[in-house]
Amino acid sequence: MGNTKKLMNQIMELKVTSKSLQRQSRKCEKKAKSEKLKVKKAIEKGNMDGERIYAENAIRKRTEQMNYLRLASRLGAVVSRLDTQAKMLVIGKSMGNIVKSLESSLNTGNLQKISTAGSTSLSTPETKVNSLMQQVADDYGLEVSVGLPQAAGQAVAAPQSSDKADEDDLTTRLAKLKARG
Repeated sequence: MGNTKKLMNQIMELKVTSKSLQRQSRKCEKKAKSEKLKVKKAIEKGNMDGERIYAENAIRKRTEQMNYLRLASRLGAVVSRLDTQAKMLVIGKSMGNIVKSLESSLNTGNLQKISTAGSTSLSTPETKVNSLMQQVADDYGLEVSVGLPQAAGQAVAAPQSSDKADEDDLTTRLAKLKARG
């Protein structure tokens, strides 16, 4: 966490520096425009030495502006790379914690219980669904679609043994996979 915090502080400092360079660039641009106006006034007055001095100043300020802008752009690229690195560090630490959690689950055997519980909760018996639909239809005096079989108490018992067989099959497959690994 210490490295990430230091990296984030450096990123913030670099962002501030980049903004400062952009501000300096805008100042130089304004001064270059000001110097151009001075050149114009010197030309109108016929001041040849003043023209040359103001023109040199304008060119120098324009060059400074471009240098500041170029440096700010490069600094922005560095900030972007460091920001990506900081995010990858956080993701890496999170993945490490996930791996540790999965390893402890595998060692305690909880994964088998979790996967078995998940498979039984996800597979809803069709007869129960049909029975509920029939019950709701009867409660509201509606007619259920012809394609649905009538729900019966005996039909519910057979799929439960099928569910048990599916669960046993999953348990067997999981045990085989653990034996391989």
